[in-house]
Amino acid sequence: MRTKSGARAGLAAALVAAVALGVAGCGPVADEPETTASSAENVTKQLDELTVAAAGSMKGYSRTRFPHWRKTGKNCDVRDSVLQKDGENIKLSGCNVVGGHWESVYDGLAFDDPAQVDIDHVVPLANAWRSGANEWDDTQRGDFANDLTRPQLVAVSARSNRSKGDQDPSQWKPPNRSYWCQYATDWVTVKHYWRLTVTSAEKAALTDMLEGCA
Repeated sequence: MRTKSGARAGLAAALVAAVALGVAGCGPVADEPETTASSAENVTKQLDELTVAAAGSMKGYSRTRFPHWRKTGKNCDVRDSVLQKDGENIKLSGCNVVGGHWESVYDGLAFDDPAQVDIDHVVPLANAWRSGANEWDDTQRGDFANDLTRPQLVAVSARSNRSKGDQDPSQWKPPNRSYWCQYATDWVTVKHYWRLTVTSAEKAALTDMLEGCA
């Protein structure tokens, strides 16, 4: 059975977007055209464009301020969409995922029961709150929490997702070191598009993770 890391690496290379630098804490410009990244240099450029700032306060934070998962059909939602994207041999009941095979890119664990799979927000909701999303309204935060266009949602093991919590790359990295380049690329892509800030430690960790990436 092939692993998902290779497939996601190809997918994310096509998803990395170069968008105009905006004011930190503001959301993306609607309908802004994106260009496909062709190299690690472009990701590094996006990282350099991120505003470095101290982490903001958690005052007022709640996961309910990021409404998810949005419905995508009669008996399914965004979670089902991610399970389909990241799984193999998917079995459906209507559009609800009831079976398949998943390999967690964070730690290599494999699952055949969707109930054993977590959907991780690559940039955690609490981290987004501390880096600018506290200034958005709940609709925009919902757009972020349900973003299927950027590499923001990934099916992983519950163990790795819960170990990560709301930590940034200076505090937590996937146990699977071969996935670090992809993880850093995805993190930068999401933060750049949504115009979120990074801490100095977070930027240093991302820079180290991207060094030597092809």
